[in-house]
Amino acid sequence: MRTQLVTIETDTTPLDGAFHEPDDGANAGGVLLFHGNTMNFYTGAPRFLPPALTAMGYACLAFNRRGHDIMSIRDSRAAEGAAFQKTAEAIEDNRIAARWMAARGFPAPVVVGHSNGGMLAVRHVADHPETPALVLLSAHGGADQMRRSSSIGLLAGDRFAELSAHAQALVDAGRGRELMLMPGWWYVTTAESFIDRMTQLPDVLALAPEIRCPSLFIVGDEEPADLYPAERFAARAGGASEARILDNCNHFYVGREAAVTDAVVEWFGRTLRPGATGQAAIPQGDVR
Repeated sequence: MRTQLVTIETDTTPLDGAFHEPDDGANAGGVLLFHGNTMNFYTGAPRFLPPALTAMGYACLAFNRRGHDIMSIRDSRAAEGAAFQKTAEAIEDNRIAARWMAARGFPAPVVVGHSNGGMLAVRHVADHPETPALVLLSAHGGADQMRRSSSIGLLAGDRFAELSAHAQALVDAGRGRELMLMPGWWYVTTAESFIDRMTQLPDVLALAPEIRCPSLFIVGDEEPADLYPAERFAARAGGASEARILDNCNHFYVGREAAVTDAVVEWFGRTLRPGATGQAAIPQGDVR
């Protein structure tokens, strides 16, 4: 495959990414890859899936949302990253990336999202019913995710009530961009991002009936089903949907990248057939 580093403009911080194309050109369609929370376009599934998908004839865009990594800088000492992320901004970033793909001849790409990117992918596909297929990789449920994740030691941990009150007090005092530490991953956030995550995340199970394209939801057997509801999503989806649970597999697919890739490639081959114009792939058959 050929890889080109790209920059996609927004009204504030641009989105950096990698555009991967088959050596002989895309003849199957396009794919958008949404990274997980505090991750980026060069780690995890956005990195290990494009070689296999381009081999099938797909052009792939993996890109950073403005809320990438935990904290970073660009061309100054001004901080950016997931500590400052807002749900509405993340949704808009995905729309901007989709428009970038459309301008290059892929008006309705397949969407693949991991974890937080999977939750955002459900919102994106619900808003873009022309999407031909959706792949969710350990997408979290969205609603009440901050409290539920804290209950297993992530984010606010056992200080959820205390830190929730502190964050709200900072926001109420006009200090919403002030950084605050959390005892669990991802360790540091702003008060306004903390409150946004408590109140603004899309609910993937509530949105599932709106997903009418074919969908695949992969999770590892080491992941809690209440946080990553693959089977419940598949049962509620408005279109043909399949849940697949991989053995000996954690949230980041460590050592199981090949199994995830094989599952995605097999499902693509069974569910989609290449479009003759190199645009969006066309659904084929029922995969429930």
